[in-house]
Amino acid sequence: MRKLMPLLIAAYIISFIDRTNIGLAKEGLEADLGISAAAFGLGAGLFFVAYAACEVPSNLIMHRIGARFWITRIMLTWGLLSSAMALVQGEKSFYILRVLLGLAEAGLFPGLLLYLTYWFTRRQRVAAMGLFLVAVPVANIIGAPLGGALLELDGVGGLAGWQWMFALEGLPAVLFAFVVWRYLPDGPRDAKWLTTAQADRLVRRLAAEQEDGAAESGTHSFGGVLKDKYIVLAIVVYFCHQIAVYSLTYFLPTIIDTWADLSSFQTGLVTTLPWVFAVAGAVFLPRYATTASRSRTMLLAGLTAMTAGLVIAALASPVVALVGFCLTASCFFVVQPIIFAVPSSRLSGATLAGGIALLNTLGILGGFVGPYVMGLLEDATGNPLSGLWFVAALVAVGALAGLFFPKNDASVARTAQTGAMR
Repeated sequence: MRKLMPLLIAAYIISFIDRTNIGLAKEGLEADLGISAAAFGLGAGLFFVAYAACEVPSNLIMHRIGARFWITRIMLTWGLLSSAMALVQGEKSFYILRVLLGLAEAGLFPGLLLYLTYWFTRRQRVAAMGLFLVAVPVANIIGAPLGGALLELDGVGGLAGWQWMFALEGLPAVLFAFVVWRYLPDGPRDAKWLTTAQADRLVRRLAAEQEDGAAESGTHSFGGVLKDKYIVLAIVVYFCHQIAVYSLTYFLPTIIDTWADLSSFQTGLVTTLPWVFAVAGAVFLPRYATTASRSRTMLLAGLTAMTAGLVIAALASPVVALVGFCLTASCFFVVQPIIFAVPSSRLSGATLAGGIALLNTLGILGGFVGPYVMGLLEDATGNPLSGLWFVAALVAVGALAGLFFPKNDASVARTAQTGAMR
């Protein structure tokens, strides 16, 4: 945890800021380039189509050639392309750069989750995943006010504020790639802080656990992953979960901006509040998922709370709506580690690499559907809140799917033990 997690969290914080900063640029893109809400939603979502298409091959490549080289490559290419978003001239170039950014970043998230399986046993893995996922709300807490401040540079040097934001926020990824190259070991046997005996013992223990999990699930090849009903359920729930996460990520600044006459920086500050609650939820709640039964209960409770929060946000006054958004966000990263506990407890080897990527590939397509439909509904109604009903309905569908999660599945219970934070 101490040696690896700060590096992994920092990498994903930088990644998530670059992936989602277009939420703050929405109004500038519309005013300067005439990009409509529907076109913005489509461009936001196209990232995920490209991202999803390359996740499985990316994870299989990383499994074969090593994490250090592959994660460094991902960071370099996405950082350069993120900065290149400052060159957008209209809808076509917006779409093209979003697709290229998705291709460049594809595999980072499932690759890092796979990387955690190289180091942490089942009893530790949900804890490690939960800690790693704190990067997402932290990225929003940092990114929203930072992006808002950079937008205030509008007009400096003849550039729009959104151009400054894209150009400058892509640079940390490029610089951090060299940190990853120097300090990230491919696995335990490359770690300077472990003796040869310690590394061998850990590798043998993890290999034995993976073989036991694969034997219990009966899934020994990538072609059989979608025959495992629990993995299919995890994909359905994750798809609905991601619709909520990215709809809020991309459209919350616009919604907040309609509440009052706020500066870009003030809008960014208010936008951070739900993500503060997301950090709190990730830190304090997943630790109670100590059995399969508790994991299922927490999954259902989290998805139900997310639905309720979205309904409150759609109906209430601004202050109460903000409370609703905070309730929804507080459960984002309570639900997600439980979902990803499923493949990591039932697959092994290259099948595990492909299975984690497949879960994220199909699930993260919700990141395309949510923003795209939100944009269409905003254009149709003139109300940025109208899409929240669609998002709430899909999260409710995810809760219904969660009813069929295992109550007593032994492998999932073992994986969920200890929760996500200590």
